[in-house]
Amino acid sequence: MYFDILMPTILFLVTLAAIFLSRKAEPKMKTTLEKREFKTRDSLLLVAMIVVAVSVVVFLPDYTIMAVFLFSYCSLLFMVTYVFSDMKPKRTALYCGLFIVASVIAGAAGLLGVLPAGLRVYGTLAFAALAVCGFFALLYAWQNPGAKEKWYVAALSPVLFLLLFFFFSGTPIWFPYLLDVYGILFALLIVLYLSTLFTWKTVFIFAAFLTAMDIVLVWLTGTMVQAAEAVSGLGLPVLVAFPTIPFIQIGQGILIMRLGLGDFFFAGILGTQTLKKFGRKTAVLSVLTMCISFAIFELILLNPELAEALPSRALPATLPIILGWLPVVGAKMLIEKRKKNAVTPSAPEAEKQPDR
Repeated sequence: MYFDILMPTILFLVTLAAIFLSRKAEPKMKTTLEKREFKTRDSLLLVAMIVVAVSVVVFLPDYTIMAVFLFSYCSLLFMVTYVFSDMKPKRTALYCGLFIVASVIAGAAGLLGVLPAGLRVYGTLAFAALAVCGFFALLYAWQNPGAKEKWYVAALSPVLFLLLFFFFSGTPIWFPYLLDVYGILFALLIVLYLSTLFTWKTVFIFAAFLTAMDIVLVWLTGTMVQAAEAVSGLGLPVLVAFPTIPFIQIGQGILIMRLGLGDFFFAGILGTQTLKKFGRKTAVLSVLTMCISFAIFELILLNPELAEALPSRALPATLPIILGWLPVVGAKMLIEKRKKNAVTPSAPEAEKQPDR
């Protein structure tokens, strides 16, 4: 019987990182978003927008899809980085130094022949220019050490992403290495950015409708599968891809499992709200059960004799995630309700008997 422990483990670790980072980042993100929160109609509107986006993306030209996704990724990178760009000088130096080193390594890789011959010179010059920009951003930040947001520091991350994508997307360095790195990074950033908008009530509404939508688009219409193939074929970091452990041999290679960023976001939002409502232990337990449930569904998918029971050879990952989350949350809510009921008001004092 085939099974996989790597992807459920990655889902567990990324979700844990997302919920704990979100807790630390929440004050700044709430200030940025002016303490706004989703209402019921906002949650339903978000699900509707996801359905429309998935349905439409199949019919869009490749360059249009690429432009929309790259703009969205760069905007997300810039906004989140800008919020936290009011760093102290030492942290600013470390941050800029990482981009300078990354640019030098990427430029050196281009010179060593990783890039195609036609892009080698342009790629090396582009990364060299980014390293110089990072150096000047560092100098300017040191000369102006005031604790305020620095747009020139925040701009480094989207520029590096664009250069890496344009010059390395056709090389073995991008897939699977850089693709997975940026996939996990964007999954974390999406949770950081949107988790503050949800409340305990709206997360239930969002989870229910998103899961129902995912089941319909994966098992009934197949639109989600078509959209994922169309977008992932462009090399965009809309998913992460890892081999199964233990390895599963298929033909001359090994089986690669893929999981979309939306599923990481879904698990992160559920975990974040559980952390706010019930604390760390319940949140960690809920994330663990989500990943165990996902591993069970993945086991069914990997074994043909079991997968025959599924409507199609694809998995709406929101279903095992919510099935793993609900028992823990439901049990905790029941325990909390019983505790409240156990605290009964003290009996009223007996009325004073009249004197006879």
